[in-house]
Amino acid sequence: MLVDNGVTGDSRVQKAARSAAEAGWEVILLGRTSAGQPQSWRLGAAEVRLLPMPEPLAKRRHEFRRPWLRWPLAYPPSGVAAHRSQAMKAWRADLTVRRAALTVAARDGGAKRPSPLRWHTLRAEELFAAATRRWVSLRHRQLTRSRRGRKLDGPWDRAYTKFWQTVQGDGAWRRLEPGLWDYELAYGPTVDELRPDLIHANDFRMLGVAARAKVRAAAKGRRIALLWDAHEYLPGVQAWRDNARWLPGNMAHEREFVPYADAATTVSGGLADLLRQEHGLAERPEVVLNAPSLAELPGPGDEPAPDIRQLCGIGPDVPLLVYSGVAAARRGLDVMVEALPQLPGAHVAFVVNKPEAAYVRSLVVRAGELGVAERVHVLSYVPHHQVVPFLSGAQVGVIPIHHWPNHEIALITKFFEYSHARLPLVVSDVRTMAEAVRSTGQGEVFRAEDVADFVRVVRLVLADPGRYRQVYERPGLLESWTWEAQARVLDGVYSRLLPAGPSGDDTTPGAEPPALRVGA
Repeated sequence: MLVDNGVTGDSRVQKAARSAAEAGWEVILLGRTSAGQPQSWRLGAAEVRLLPMPEPLAKRRHEFRRPWLRWPLAYPPSGVAAHRSQAMKAWRADLTVRRAALTVAARDGGAKRPSPLRWHTLRAEELFAAATRRWVSLRHRQLTRSRRGRKLDGPWDRAYTKFWQTVQGDGAWRRLEPGLWDYELAYGPTVDELRPDLIHANDFRMLGVAARAKVRAAAKGRRIALLWDAHEYLPGVQAWRDNARWLPGNMAHEREFVPYADAATTVSGGLADLLRQEHGLAERPEVVLNAPSLAELPGPGDEPAPDIRQLCGIGPDVPLLVYSGVAAARRGLDVMVEALPQLPGAHVAFVVNKPEAAYVRSLVVRAGELGVAERVHVLSYVPHHQVVPFLSGAQVGVIPIHHWPNHEIALITKFFEYSHARLPLVVSDVRTMAEAVRSTGQGEVFRAEDVADFVRVVRLVLADPGRYRQVYERPGLLESWTWEAQARVLDGVYSRLLPAGPSGDDTTPGAEPPALRVGA
């Protein structure tokens, strides 16, 4: 199983690896680390290995060049600017201590009283240091400006992208996004060494790594089954890097290697339909929802989750709206703050990954401007097994995301977490989630970014929350929204790709069964 991150923050990948291993497959999950040494641990019966991955190809050639014409005084982009700046700080710190030492000696008097020459020498060095500091700051500032001004998004970059798309077609990713080779060079040798029977490639970057390993194995007469797990619709992703080449490059890479996949899975029915249409897939990808595992839900012996209301400093009868997840402008959290003046007595809790992030701070500042700061609470994440009971202390679960292509086509993780917490939902009118909420009756839908409509539906839910909570008593509803149900789908895909199954049932009687490895 391949993933392009450090594993620990990716709940879908962790659950897939753990459940596959519990089903009897030998699972080796490969991720990446920026540390210089490999890391490994066990995830249930699955083995996790993090591979060191340097990224020299992620930098473009212009980042190594000195901008002589526009910024002639800039430091070369070699790291010397940071070194010189730090050296100047050390020099200033030394001068400060030396001046303090002379001051103490002068006050004490006696034979150690500093001479006027020592004072003049120190003063001259301080003046020289100040002049040097201004020179270093100027050169560092020019380097910073030169980097800020080159983002690969101008007319030349668009022409460059178009040229290589015309000349090389889907192979243009080699020019547009050469950093993808860093993944190949980090993962490829280990994948070959492990000789897997099946590779479960998570998302678009790992698809190429898996496909190339499949080709190399075929050249040696060995078959590898390739499962592509598409987490999002790549054409609808906002570029992760600030340049015009990133998205076309990654899309070309995906298109080149999709034909090597023997099967595909994804996170929603809407995305499955899009992927089949986009890539002309012979079969519709199987849907494996991002649902919580029963192992993540509270058990009788578990440590109790924190009380969300206690952390907010409010009583049991105070209306509490909760948002749990990544805090970003596209997630639409501002609508919750803007609505508070029209929802007297209601409080809002943001359970976010980075409570000190600039966007979160801006929400708190805005709450202060509206006079509702005491009703906005910013909280940190809790351990994954405490998420559901922690959220259950709220009265309404809110998902106010904006209209973006990937928001339209998936039921996101927090949808299922809120549901298992039995919270009435208030969601924006992104297509898939709005359809689900209207179908089940577990909440209300408002127009994205519309404060007045948000206020309207919150009032509806707060007026009769029990009506929406009753939906969760429907037989089979929450059971179908568990990872255990999704794991059965995933195991079925594995078994179809490797008919021998984890126990190697198709081997000759008495022979040693093969080690059917998944995702190594």
